[in-house]
Amino acid sequence: MSRRTPALIAAAVLLPLALTACSSSDGATTATGDKAAVKSDGFPYTVKNCGVTTTFEAPPKRVVTMNQHVTEIMLELGLKKSLVGTAYLDDQVLPEYEEDYASVPVIAKEYPSYEQVLATDPDFVYGGYGSAFTAGDGRSREALRKSGIESRLNTESCTKGDQPMDTLYEEIREVGRTFGVTDRAEAWTKQAKADNAATAKKLADLKPVPVFVYDSGDKTAFTAGGEGIGNELIERAGGTNVFADLDKPFGDASWENVVARKPEVIVIYDYGATTVEQKKKRLLTDPALADVPAIKNKRFAVMPLSDAVLGVRVPAAVDKLAAQLHPGATTP
Repeated sequence: MSRRTPALIAAAVLLPLALTACSSSDGATTATGDKAAVKSDGFPYTVKNCGVTTTFEAPPKRVVTMNQHVTEIMLELGLKKSLVGTAYLDDQVLPEYEEDYASVPVIAKEYPSYEQVLATDPDFVYGGYGSAFTAGDGRSREALRKSGIESRLNTESCTKGDQPMDTLYEEIREVGRTFGVTDRAEAWTKQAKADNAATAKKLADLKPVPVFVYDSGDKTAFTAGGEGIGNELIERAGGTNVFADLDKPFGDASWENVVARKPEVIVIYDYGATTVEQKKKRLLTDPALADVPAIKNKRFAVMPLSDAVLGVRVPAAVDKLAAQLHPGATTP
């Protein structure tokens, strides 16, 4: 998948790093201003994220985001002024974020090099996928910390065996807490829960539809597994993921297993250079798939990739997918 392919490291001139607004768990301190005032606003704040513990004495002030869904989380929480750089879109940002997104420098089309990150003089980097912090490309969280830069990884990349929607709520709350905007985070979470409840009510008496997610792939099918928000999104939309037994958010499945599991609907993830129509053609013209119910009946649903990862789009995406899996049955 393109979003998992790191960009090549480009040469750049290292700029001096500004003092960060946080202190790491090893006790290194940085400029924080008046401590009494900071504490009255809820700081210091200590959080453990994907195995990394960080204590923030104040909200980060200069942030780089890598991957679209974490960029949209920042914009939803009203934090565009904290962003000094962003990278790696899978598709278009939502219309309500376009103006704010346009004000943020795009430092790389895909993943920036370590030098490109440092050139923005950040005190915090927020990554969406584990590949954002690939050690071999010099962008590991440890390397960033050694340069005085704290970081966060979207917890879908490191959480297993939980309820992903609850993980989403926690992600929003922890980011809101880190940046001192807990009220905005709680307001979003309250609305998200209400939206999810409304969709569940519409689907209460409907039978789940067997669903196969086609992200990409030719020799094998790259699909949604049972551990990520993508699987819960399907279930909440009135479907059953035929590869829910795959114990990761994304993974490869054989085409033989696709045939054997008889999905009635194929959900296509829309992103990148390969169009939805090209993906449909690949599936419809494969003789090995001819007996799959979804292929026989040409039943497809389409989702932008950014709808199917741990970000602020999920509640609306559940409702949109439900309307595709159960057409006519989910109208309020």
